[in-house]
Amino acid sequence: LATLMTGWTLGSVVATVLAGWLLPEFGWRYLYYIAIIPIVLAFAMYFLVPEPKAWLEARQARLDAKASGIIQEKPKNTFKMIFEDALSRRMFILWSFSTAFLQFGYYGVSNWLPAYLETDLGIKFKEMTMYMIGTFLIMMCTKVIAGFIADRIGRRAVFAFGTMGTAIFIPVIVFGNTPDNILWLMLFFGFLYGIPYGINATYMTESFSTKVRGTAVGGAYNVGRLGAVFAPLTIGYFAQGGSIGTGLLIMGIAYFLCGLIPAFFIKDRLFDPQKAD
Repeated sequence: LATLMTGWTLGSVVATVLAGWLLPEFGWRYLYYIAIIPIVLAFAMYFLVPEPKAWLEARQARLDAKASGIIQEKPKNTFKMIFEDALSRRMFILWSFSTAFLQFGYYGVSNWLPAYLETDLGIKFKEMTMYMIGTFLIMMCTKVIAGFIADRIGRRAVFAFGTMGTAIFIPVIVFGNTPDNILWLMLFFGFLYGIPYGINATYMTESFSTKVRGTAVGGAYNVGRLGAVFAPLTIGYFAQGGSIGTGLLIMGIAYFLCGLIPAFFIKDRLFDPQKAD
């Protein structure tokens, strides 16, 4: 996990620096041009990234059975398999709620924090851009740190610390900011803010067996995208009535609930992704 997050972080750092350099000088259009790079990388990954050993073994077993003339049962509907199994069903529901709260908080803060810095705190656009670059650079580096720690003490503890820490620190930014301390508050916020996404995918993956993992993880995460849809609208509603800061406090509640669910109900490493089960 730590090695994976190191590579992800290096790419994210480069992207963040590029965005911070291009946006004030050239506007949004050049950022959209840069977005073609992931498409190129996706094609490269198809040829360069090997499939997991467990999946290759399962495929070979299916091919051997077919060559031997063994009649295999027709594969079941994967969603049906998820909800027929008590553990898979429970994990799917819990992760759907947790990721909904996570994305509600994450996308709400991502979309509105720059506007909050500029409008409520009166920070100039270029200064605000530099604050956000610093925040996201720290966030990217934090993902590596979170990966190392999660490999040693467990995903659940690190995930809960990151989400609940973010939840607690949002009110600190809203109520405790001054022109002298806002930079340091933003940097520490970036540290906490990066932890949940640093281990979320691995934590979820290890909560499901091989036979339902892809559908369960993708399904739960995308059900959670409803949170990403409503978060900007929620903060916008509160912003109309007064302050963006009020909406950000709602994001803090979402982060707290996001961490509370796994902390009490989702154990570490229920399944090993490298082993067929």
